[in-house]
Amino acid sequence: MKLIVGLGNPGIKYEKTRHNIGWRIIEELFRQMGIEQWKMEMKFNAFEAQNIINQEKIILIKPQTFMNNSGRSVKSTIDYYKIPVENILVIHDEIDLPLGEIRIQQERGSAGHKGVESIIEHLGTNNFNRMRVGIKSDKQEVIETEKFVLQSFTSEEEKIIQEIIKKAVVLITTAL
Repeated sequence: MKLIVGLGNPGIKYEKTRHNIGWRIIEELFRQMGIEQWKMEMKFNAFEAQNIINQEKIILIKPQTFMNNSGRSVKSTIDYYKIPVENILVIHDEIDLPLGEIRIQQERGSAGHKGVESIIEHLGTNNFNRMRVGIKSDKQEVIETEKFVLQSFTSEEEKIIQEIIKKAVVLITTAL
């Protein structure tokens, strides 16, 4: 059994922000897996979907706790399903990577990412897989990180992001 977590913030106003790239990728993965509907699981405070791939159950979640409390949803999900921490993939934005760069890594610190920090805190370990998706812009103004990640991509950046979403889904499905 594997758990794939897309990090983001609930609500229309956050939908296309840089911070919600994890949700956008997991939404595309959801579509490509042919799953028809997300189910709100109150016990996880997350939208959940499931599928079987290569005879293994794959669980997708989109925590509804807002980014900074994502660890609560992840912890309750893995406790309920008894998922080993090393079978978790967390997809999130990464301000330290150039726009569109993807890195899959394990056992990293949060690097200041509050959603990842929450997951590490709730799980008591950083021994899970992460897909870090670069959101840093060459044309980025000097503003606070919190304000930058809540900005939408420019139309030029959005074209790049559409391709990155597709690439990320291919990477994930190949690994399954």
